[in-house]
Amino acid sequence: MNRTWDELVTSALLGTGRRRPPVVARAGQDVAVALLDAAAVDTVRGRAGAAPAVAHARPAPAPLDARPPLPPAARRRLALLLADRSGGGAGRRGAAPDLTELLPQWLAAANAHGYQAPPELLPALLETARSRSDLRPEALVFAGPRARWLAALNPQWKYALRAGPAASTATSVWEEGLFAERAAFLASVRQRDPAAARDLLTGSWATERAEDRLMFLDALREGLSAQDEPFLERALSDRSRNVRATAAELLSALPGSALAARMAERARSCVSLDRTGEGEGPRIAVEAPHECDKGMQRDGVVVKPPSGRGERSWWLAQIVEAAPLAAWSERFGGRSPAGVVALPVADGWQPELHAAWCRAAVRQGDAEWARALLGPASAPPAAEGASWRDPAKLLSALPPQERAAWVAEFVSAHGLSDAFRLLGVCAVPWAEPLGRAIVDALDTARDAGGYPWSFSGVMGLAERCLDPAQADRLEGLTVLPEEPAADGSEAHASGTHASATAGAGSAAYWAEAFQRLVGTLRLRATMREELAGGDAGAVRPPSAGGRSR
Repeated sequence: MNRTWDELVTSALLGTGRRRPPVVARAGQDVAVALLDAAAVDTVRGRAGAAPAVAHARPAPAPLDARPPLPPAARRRLALLLADRSGGGAGRRGAAPDLTELLPQWLAAANAHGYQAPPELLPALLETARSRSDLRPEALVFAGPRARWLAALNPQWKYALRAGPAASTATSVWEEGLFAERAAFLASVRQRDPAAARDLLTGSWATERAEDRLMFLDALREGLSAQDEPFLERALSDRSRNVRATAAELLSALPGSALAARMAERARSCVSLDRTGEGEGPRIAVEAPHECDKGMQRDGVVVKPPSGRGERSWWLAQIVEAAPLAAWSERFGGRSPAGVVALPVADGWQPELHAAWCRAAVRQGDAEWARALLGPASAPPAAEGASWRDPAKLLSALPPQERAAWVAEFVSAHGLSDAFRLLGVCAVPWAEPLGRAIVDALDTARDAGGYPWSFSGVMGLAERCLDPAQADRLEGLTVLPEEPAADGSEAHASGTHASATAGAGSAAYWAEAFQRLVGTLRLRATMREELAGGDAGAVRPPSAGGRSR
């Protein structure tokens, strides 16, 4: 009987009771069984008559990786870190460390040791980095040349192909690659040889799209120097307003540039020292520009202000933040940055002027000006007249040790409520006295009767950034306090029952949070030892108490 495969499938889906299949059953054989027999026969016929497929060429062997292998304990640890993808997030409960948050530190430490990735874990590593872009830079360094080899065989890992081409294909990637590949290549060249990257950009600048010119220009932030000034000066005449603005911003970060000199001249015409007040000391007088001429626009001053802001104050702010900070000491009689900042400013211009100086200090990386504008850490965070201040950005201009000391003093004076952004700019692990200040502040928050999830952001940072040496100091905070003994007074018991219950509940949550913190710190210390070559025995998942065994 002639039949097709589709007819057999249709009869099977509808049922032989509703549609008789195109088969002939043997005597005593059920029709459904005959249908299955016919399907089996047709399947064997199809396989037997199939022509063999043309074999694909075998891929070239994976490139060699000459770096040393991981110590055994570190390899087992990596397998655990890659296997854990639960990621409980900031509001998670439980005392076990969050392994997903430790993977970035582990990769950075492994790269610092110069180890190669275990071949059997490369697929899991690339798959994890595919879903977590924050891991990719360190993950691809750790994966080495085999990452590109594997990515060529699996389209889902194509991000590894954009990370940096091999030397033999560098020219073709810059000339023919996709934008993401070209941007990554330009950034990698800029890190190794700033002049070569600038030459690449100069050669293709006239043919690039405006949006691509903007992104490529941003790559020059890495290793910015006076040698980039001629190229950036030409970019001030670009057709794109955004390109011109970025070029002007980069030039203003070079205090010796011609643009910085032009901005300094404009700033001097707007800001001066006024000594005419009777019975008053000197003060700063401000006369904002009355127009934004063509020269100002070419140097990056945007004409139209944001909604709700006046034109003249908008132009003034852009001029002051682009002027070299060194010019102000000369303008104000040789005063130091602290002396200049201490001068009163007439007519309510202080917030505008100081905010522009803050942006200039960050852009030019001037620690002395940042220090003067920050003021003492013990000052109230939102002091009157200081709403212009952005401590987190100003701190980035200070040396790491001084940055940590300032934040430690801030935390000791004001607690943790306003400290999250400040902690984010401190070097890891947190240097002393910052670590001690954080531990003390957490202890104080616990004693105040709050709940740890109110400080979940700081707790998460502490797990990743505290020095593991703080674990012993924190150990005492993981124990639940003993409940006070009842004194037999019914009135006393009824009056304190609710508060005692709430206090016991928050204490339990705090104990659990500190257990997780201590466990994470000890796990980080163990990972360091494993990467240093010490095999602490079989690696096991951390216990519920949060400790790595």
